[in-house]
Parts: sequence; structure tokens; C-alpha cells
Amino acid sequence: MNNHKSLVTVLSKRLMATLALSGCLLTGVQTLSWAQSNPGLTIFSGVENRNDILDYKLDFNGRPDFYGERMKLRVPSKKLTQGVSKFYISYLKNPEFDGKLDTDSVDVRVDKESVEIRNVYWDKESRVIEIDLKEPIEPGKKAEIVFSNVKNPSSGTYYFICDVLTSGQIPLRIYIGTWILSFSITN
Repeated sequence: MNNHKSLVTVLSKRLMATLALSGCLLTGVQTLSWAQSNPGLTIFSGVENRNDILDYKLDFNGRPDFYGERMKLRVPSKKLTQGVSKFYISYLKNPEFDGKLDTDSVDVRVDKESVEIRNVYWDKESRVIEIDLKEPIEPGKKAEIVFSNVKNPSSGTYYFICDVLTSGQIPLRIYIGTWILSFSITN
């Protein structure tokens, strides 16, 4: 009888250990699949105010030099308090952004609805993408700028800085925040 109890105790301990290990492994796999759904935890970013780090999503995992990526750059409603008539997205000189953007495949969505774009201009020398909207976005709406058919840059971290031209009586160009995009083989 004692052998039976000790066998049950040993088996139940092994079962519990196996279940605990399986749970940890499944959590790790789930974390890997969400790796590019947002900027994640950034300890040392170079962006002074943590509230200025904007959310993004890379639909195809952000593999370096991959062609066909879709970048979704998100701007929360609390950042768009004055409305928007233009978006300016600039990026730093170092590291050099060697990716390619398809200016014909840019979409701006407000509350998940596409808005009409008058023009998208990419000045590669000045490292600025200008998105001119046909109609301004109302104040207090969230926006998502979607770049499709992107050729990802080389492995590294790239800072995309968002400014907007407000849609008020006196248009002002104001800083909204920064997307910190990471492209790496481990994604």
C-alpha cells in the first residue's frame, strides 16, 4: 500500500512539473508571435518623454531585407488634439534607412476607415515622407498610417518621427511622437 501511495505522489509531482514547463513554453511561443505588435518595453530609447513613443505593428515580423512588409504606424487620439491636414514622417540619418517604401501603397485610416490622400511625397535626400490629406482629420480621432509593399531595411533599429500640420485657422507643424521600429533576424 505504501508503494502505491509513493508511486502516485511521484507521478503527480512529475505531472505538475510537466504542466508547469508546458505552460512556460506556450507563453514563450505566444510572446514571440506578438513580438512586433507594438514597440514593447523600451528602457533606453533616446526619446526624452516615454509618452512620445508611438505604437506600431509590422504584419510580417520585420525580417531584414524582406519585401512585402506592411507597416502600421499608429497615432492615438490623445495626440491629435488639433486635427491634421498633413503628416510628416522623418527618419534619422544613422543608421541609414536602406529600405524602400511604395508611395502608391500608403493608406491613412481614421477609426479603421480609409481617408482620401491628395499626395504622398518621399524626399529621400531629406529623409522625409509627406502625406497630404484631401480632407483634414477631426481633432481627437485616432489615426493609423499604413505602408504596404515595403522592402524592409537592414537589421537594426530605426526612429521614425511624426509631425503633423494642424488643420486649424493657423496651421502649425507640431511634433506628435516617435515610432521605434526594430528589424532583426530573430523576429
